[in-house]
Amino acid sequence: MADETLDLLKDLVQTCKDGETGYAHAAGVATDPQLKAYFTDQSLERARFGQELRTEGERLGDKPEASGSVSAVLHRVWFETKATIGLGDQSILNSVEQGEDRAKKDYEKALSSQLPNDLREIIQRQAASVLKAHDYVRDMRDGMAQPGDKVA
Repeated sequence: MADETLDLLKDLVQTCKDGETGYAHAAGVATDPQLKAYFTDQSLERARFGQELRTEGERLGDKPEASGSVSAVLHRVWFETKATIGLGDQSILNSVEQGEDRAKKDYEKALSSQLPNDLREIIQRQAASVLKAHDYVRDMRDGMAQPGDKVA
């Protein structure tokens, strides 16, 4: 179980790194100042989540490394292309929501696995935040929320 747990942690660290860089990139290309601020906050939160998971990995005897996945790099290139050709914040929200779909699935996969209780609590807390961010971005994309609205 220890190796499976460490592999799972590495996957989630990668997910957090992808989210951190994806949100930072979205903040860099978004035009709405409140959207930029939200994306920046989410990038910082994903960085904290990744560090928290790396610390847990080290506690369990590993040193997970993450530099961002190839799919995340391609996703960011697509962001930039859409921003360059003027597709705007709506298009950025679509891309962010797609990234959040992947993060949500990764956290669900982790929570369906056997985990030590203390690690499960950390992952559940992070998963709740990821789900909240996913739903907020989806609602902004669908026009049911505006940048700056309070996240439920």
